[in-house]
Amino acid sequence: MTDMKIAIMGAAGRMGRELTRAAHDAKGCAVAGGIETAGSEFLGQDVGALAGVGAAGVAVSDDPVQLIAQCDAILDFTAPRASVAFAGLAAQARIVHVVGTTGFSDEDERKIAAAARHATIIKAGNMSLGVNLLVELTRKVAAALDEDFDIEVVEMHHRHKVDAPSGTALMLGAAAAEGRGIDLEEHSVRSRDGHTGARKRGDIGFATLRGGSVVGEHTVIFAADGERVEITHRAADRAIFARGAVKAALWGRGKPPGIYAMKDVLGL
Repeated sequence: MTDMKIAIMGAAGRMGRELTRAAHDAKGCAVAGGIETAGSEFLGQDVGALAGVGAAGVAVSDDPVQLIAQCDAILDFTAPRASVAFAGLAAQARIVHVVGTTGFSDEDERKIAAAARHATIIKAGNMSLGVNLLVELTRKVAAALDEDFDIEVVEMHHRHKVDAPSGTALMLGAAAAEGRGIDLEEHSVRSRDGHTGARKRGDIGFATLRGGSVVGEHTVIFAADGERVEITHRAADRAIFARGAVKAALWGRGKPPGIYAMKDVLGL
């Protein structure tokens, strides 16, 4: 089988460069190009050289239509509006779209679901193996412990992250709610300020921290009278997310259209 031709969306960003490096290093992949916004200072630069892996022979472009038409997969850790547009183009090309973007609205999700009628979309708030194991553990612990154990999700990221709570924190909250057999929207507490009253039994709380260069830290706390269970994942290198995204793209090759998660890729 020929190498899978992969395009990098947001190729000049921190994650874009990580994705390029991961695709360049992975067996069975070839970097086919990269996309940046019109007017970017990086347009025309070699995608591989930009990522520090040497010349790849393909340049950064602002024309996703042309590039996507020539590819087998796109890796996309950009922004909701861009990712929705890329999903539509992936549907037209009937290729694999790996989405690591977070912060989607309900309308965005509907548009992505529509695109998945023709594209193979692998979408996750976090693509590392460790985090996806954490999600499964959270589901199992929440199912095993009753509502005497309050659930809190605490996350911290670098100062530049623009959405909160993180997509991973929401994945963890959803897993906890599923384990408990409750609706997350009805039991989610996103902020506390002032005289809030006592904590409601069964709520799932979220706390968001931002600062420095923290790649990503997530802890799920199960707290009862006299005891507490905490499970934590700490990411020290963005490369773990990029490697997961490339693994997802390779897994998606030949799969039928639809929306898949990293648990499908990892067989969890």
